[in-house]
Amino acid sequence: MIFNEIYSAYYNAVAKIIAKVLEGKCDDRELGKIVARYAFGESVITLLPSLKSEKWKLITKDMKTPIKKKPTMPLTDIQKMWLKAVLEDPRIKLFDVQIPALSDVEPLFTPEDYRVYDKYSDGDPVEDEEYIKHFRTILCAIKNGRNVKIEMTSRKGKEIYVRCKPICIEYSEKDDKFRVITTGCPFVKTINVARITKCNLYSGDDVREVETVDESYETLTLKVRDERNALERCMLHFAHFEKRAERVGEDYLVHIKFNKDDEPEMVIRVLSFGPMVEAVAPQDFREKIIDKLKKQKICGL
Repeated sequence: MIFNEIYSAYYNAVAKIIAKVLEGKCDDRELGKIVARYAFGESVITLLPSLKSEKWKLITKDMKTPIKKKPTMPLTDIQKMWLKAVLEDPRIKLFDVQIPALSDVEPLFTPEDYRVYDKYSDGDPVEDEEYIKHFRTILCAIKNGRNVKIEMTSRKGKEIYVRCKPICIEYSEKDDKFRVITTGCPFVKTINVARITKCNLYSGDDVREVETVDESYETLTLKVRDERNALERCMLHFAHFEKRAERVGEDYLVHIKFNKDDEPEMVIRVLSFGPMVEAVAPQDFREKIIDKLKKQKICGL
């Protein structure tokens, strides 16, 4: 792996501790705070004793350190190449991220080096100038708590005019589409960015504020067999979802929080794992999986 988040968390936590020791502002309480913030909950049990017992030779028992300068973690060449490859992705360019220090770095890979399966071919036109303009206007509104005035085309081809407040932007990997979650409009709560024809910041006062966004979330429970690296593949596949995993006997239960609007996509995702993953709950989601499998069997798939 190019980036290892587990070890990075430990290294960063220890670096913060050494920096505090060099400042002469570190005691047991401060150590605990740093570990809790930059590492993991159980790290207090392993990391602190290793430091305080001088096992790692980084901090002495009287809170001194043989290190003379504050630790730094410069990027390696391959990390820079990976970041450059990510920045070359048209979707990342929507956010107008600029890292001048990487201007002379060759990307680790390009879109020609890989092929993505199980994705719809009618994704958003993320390289279209008008699309980029609309996306960045919405992003600006979200960052600054502004309202927007949007003209868009519905699925039936009807023009719709909306004044609302954008809350966040979501991305569907399966559909390859961005959508905006809004508040303040009684009849439109989710807007596909590709359907927007005009978008401007709005300073009027007729946008009705709504205290809470009507988001319907549900927790999907999957039973993952500990075979063929299934757990690791599952955790990577659902990496951008809020989730937790627990071991039950020889298998694992993975609990994934998802938006109810994404249920059709989640059904397809779960089916892609074959017999290695079983949908345990909720029951209606499990029934959709069963129904899908029955239809595939009828078709001879």
